[in-house]
Amino acid sequence: MSEIKVIYWSQSGNTMSMANAVAEGIKEAGKEAAVLEVSAVTAADLNDETVFALGCPAMGAEELEETEMEPFVAELEGSVSGKKIGLFGSYGWGDGQWMRDWASRFENAGAVIVGGEGVICVEAPDDEAVNACKKLGNELAAE
Repeated sequence: MSEIKVIYWSQSGNTMSMANAVAEGIKEAGKEAAVLEVSAVTAADLNDETVFALGCPAMGAEELEETEMEPFVAELEGSVSGKKIGLFGSYGWGDGQWMRDWASRFENAGAVIVGGEGVICVEAPDDEAVNACKKLGNELAAE
């Protein structure tokens, strides 16, 4: 694989910061990373990818952003069997249920969630969250 795609949706910039930290971890591990907004890719763009990362904050009642990320994820679900996916995102309320639901969706579709669960943080990523994102990037690069 020439580069690992890190695809995200961000409203306030928190999830974008997390995406950049994931990419930094990928690069630290010796691989190339491409950080892309979800509006710049299609599910078909990931057909030949075996490893990638997706980031989205919790929206509404702890759900994925509904106009860009949710349709992308719904389309992607049918083609993730056997793929290794890293998930990340921030939230401002609740307890992270949106991430558990998102991970379950992909696991039920046959994907492997790198690290066993998504990386989450409350609001802007602090040092702990940035380090967790870098670790996720390292793990993606090792796949």
